[in-house]
Amino acid sequence: MSFKRQVPNVDLAMYGQAIPALFKHPSILAVPLLAAVMAVLINAAVAPLMTNAIGGVGAGLFNIIVQLIYLWAFGIAIIQASHIWRGRRGSFDEAWEEGRSKFGGILLAAVGFQFVIWAASYIGSFFGGILGIVLGVVAAFFLIYTIPAAAIGGMPGSLAISASIRAVRANVVGSIVLAIVFVGLWLIGPIYLPYAIGGLSQVLYSLVMAAYEAIVLAYLAFPFAKQYDDVAFRGLW
Repeated sequence: MSFKRQVPNVDLAMYGQAIPALFKHPSILAVPLLAAVMAVLINAAVAPLMTNAIGGVGAGLFNIIVQLIYLWAFGIAIIQASHIWRGRRGSFDEAWEEGRSKFGGILLAAVGFQFVIWAASYIGSFFGGILGIVLGVVAAFFLIYTIPAAAIGGMPGSLAISASIRAVRANVVGSIVLAIVFVGLWLIGPIYLPYAIGGLSQVLYSLVMAAYEAIVLAYLAFPFAKQYDDVAFRGLW
């Protein structure tokens, strides 16, 4: 009996299938690794150089830039993962060319994703810090498919946001599982990683963290692509 039958609307098998797919197509790591290295350079060199002299003012802008770089890289990885799930060659060159043609749409979707989450958190903060966090988390959950909608569906900005909301409503349970996996690997994993790689120099630690983030993004691209494809192209909404 398959996982999909055991848990309705949740394809748990894809989380295991993504591991050999990642090993079989290591080129999917290319753009996430580039993004992770760029993030290290921005956080360690560019941002301090530009903001230390003015007391750190403007550091938030560089954090936004880093997040946009990660979201763009995630979009490229999702395109390649979608090709692989669909039985295509799944080459990096093919995904890169498609990603280039959709660059503006992915970027607009990434900006919209960040803005809506910030706005929800900001508005909620007027009624208490906890509410601000809760609204931000709720917004992030309903926008979880924004980048897949832009990368796979070619929907820019607000259209990708609307598509994400519809996809979540079409499969709430599956979206919750996807969100839990994302939080565990992307947000909680880095908290415990230092305990596993203790004793490294700052430079080596940064490189190991960059490698971890690239692997996580490349891995997550598979379930994100598969689940969005399943919802968007099977007439569920």
